[in-house]
Amino acid sequence: MGFSPSALWAFSTTNASKSLSTSTPIPIRCSCLSTPSPKERKEEEEEKKKEALQLSSSLVSHLGFSLFSLQEAEEMDADAAAPLSSWPWDNLGSFKYLLYGPMVAKAIHARAWESHGPDLWWVHILLICALRGLVHTLWCSYGNMLFLTRNRRIVKDGVDFEQIDKEWDWDNFIILQAVIGAMAYCSFPSMGELPVWNARGFVVAAVLHMVVSEALFYLAHRLFHTGYLFKNYHSLHHSTAVPQSFTAGLGTPLEHLVTCAVMGVPLLGAGMAGQASVALVYAYVLGFDFLRCMQHSNVEVLPDGLFRALPFLRYLICTPTYHTLHHKEMDTNFCLFMPLYDVLGNTLNPKSWEMHRKICSARNEEVPDFVFLAHVVDVMSSMHVPFVFRTFGSTPFSNKLFLLPLWPAAFLIMLLMWASSKTFLISFYNLRGCLHQMWAVPRFGFQYFLPFARDGINEQIELAILRADKMGVKVLSLAALNKNESLNGGGTLFVNKHPDLRVRVVHGNTLTAAVILNEIPKGVNEVFLTGATSKLGRAIALYLCRKRIRVLMMTLSSERFQRIQKEAPAEFQQYLVQVTKYQAAKNCKTWIVGKWLSPREQRWAPPGTHFYQFVVPPIFGFRRDCTYGKLAAMRLPKDVNGLGLCEYTLERGVVHACHAGGVVHFLEGWTHHEVGAIDVDRIDVVWEAALRHGLTPV
Repeated sequence: MGFSPSALWAFSTTNASKSLSTSTPIPIRCSCLSTPSPKERKEEEEEKKKEALQLSSSLVSHLGFSLFSLQEAEEMDADAAAPLSSWPWDNLGSFKYLLYGPMVAKAIHARAWESHGPDLWWVHILLICALRGLVHTLWCSYGNMLFLTRNRRIVKDGVDFEQIDKEWDWDNFIILQAVIGAMAYCSFPSMGELPVWNARGFVVAAVLHMVVSEALFYLAHRLFHTGYLFKNYHSLHHSTAVPQSFTAGLGTPLEHLVTCAVMGVPLLGAGMAGQASVALVYAYVLGFDFLRCMQHSNVEVLPDGLFRALPFLRYLICTPTYHTLHHKEMDTNFCLFMPLYDVLGNTLNPKSWEMHRKICSARNEEVPDFVFLAHVVDVMSSMHVPFVFRTFGSTPFSNKLFLLPLWPAAFLIMLLMWASSKTFLISFYNLRGCLHQMWAVPRFGFQYFLPFARDGINEQIELAILRADKMGVKVLSLAALNKNESLNGGGTLFVNKHPDLRVRVVHGNTLTAAVILNEIPKGVNEVFLTGATSKLGRAIALYLCRKRIRVLMMTLSSERFQRIQKEAPAEFQQYLVQVTKYQAAKNCKTWIVGKWLSPREQRWAPPGTHFYQFVVPPIFGFRRDCTYGKLAAMRLPKDVNGLGLCEYTLERGVVHACHAGGVVHFLEGWTHHEVGAIDVDRIDVVWEAALRHGLTPV
């Protein structure tokens, strides 16, 4: 094994020499002149291996280094051998945007203090950067609008958290090219005198792009697919499984410097010809980004009929399908925007046109095996979806300041959805070869409590169930308020109305109850339960009383309490106690909350109380001397694929227990509907099934 320069520099040769001089001699075996027998040759080879291992161990021991540290040093040298393969501001995080600071300051200074008139080029640079970011973001949003694009998606896999994290800093190239633009303007101040419009410049730029830029990019792209350049640079761009518009920005500084040179040829050429204009800079840069984002959108947007009517266009415009084939089979389809260069270079993938025709047929929709039917919580959380902000949706929801300017638009969309909308697809993931989708009822949380809105909500849920049944979905799980007892009896309304349903309707509350019950530590002998007569409250009370745990059931209805108490075996009924005031729990440190608690009501809990919750939305953590549990949830199995959305406030890979309950129902292949009252006898059965399938408590 060779030693890297950094490893040799790291240790003291003086100590090593001194140590070696006093060490035990290493035996050296002399080779024999006679030809050894196969047995002797084998023994000799084994002895040589032992000697080599002993020599390596001695060297490592004397030099004061472990084998692991030497390998690390070699890896560091390998990384250092690839210049311009990482961004200099990688460790700055969001502070990298401070690099725009000098340009902002220059724009403000030029506007306010320069006497000869405002210098608008600093404003132009900043505005172009903002528009470039907007182009990429809008294309990403469109690509994730599965309710519009699901039939034209090219790669069927989902975008997972790993890819989202890898593409988190996709906009590094915009900062780089902004700096280059600023340097260019400082070097050529005459750019400030460019006219706003010059039609001839567009012609010059178009010719230079088609003849020079396309050829230059094609050759550079092929070079980047050779051994060293691909391994150290271009492999990053190809490391994501599902192309999206942000993938277009995923690359190393060297690649983006080359791309910058490609983009600079038409602009510099038009400038040298005296035909450049401000409009040309905007149009070319934004048009370049638009086409790059379209290529990486993973959605086919160009109709096959266009190419049948005008066949020559196939060689002038690169479709998303065409470029996605390059990401699948990396030895073909190298062109920038014009497949003509792949024809000339003999690198055209023969499947390009047929695959494009197949995708355009829009007959490739996949039927989900499982559907989780959710609803919107509130206006702010309505933006916590991949088709608004993909990166925001990949983190647990919390109110962010940058969302406030968008609140009026989100509120307007809420009204439009209320007036005319139907259940739509939000996201999906794959688990053990089966497709799981999340659909959303276009209603917000507060609407479920409006008496005049209930019939409309039930109609939306019913249509979603019938649609799933027609498609061949096996299990549909109702989320949160979609299974409200006062709304539809926990789903019984739909099952009774449509007795021949093939899709199994599940409220998932059996597993929700199991999660809450298994969170309660052993040794607890008394709990305080609010929402005690609800579907979940009833099941929790009946389960705990069988364990001889005293349950203080907070309810004003003696009739409901007595009905639940009679369901318990006679010997356990004494453990169910009705209380009508929160003061009754002032000495109980285990509160199970199924109904909203105000800060005033929380005051009755003694210090050290833990609040378990199954109330939506969860209560505020008002008491600092108490602890608050989150909503019942479980972590999906490790073999889940394509998951890139956090479910409301939950961590990555964690879903609400009712969602997990539907997953377990599907994985077990159970054929019954899980609606209405919870079967207390099945709580342990469902819990054990969840653990058996790899779901874990949070």
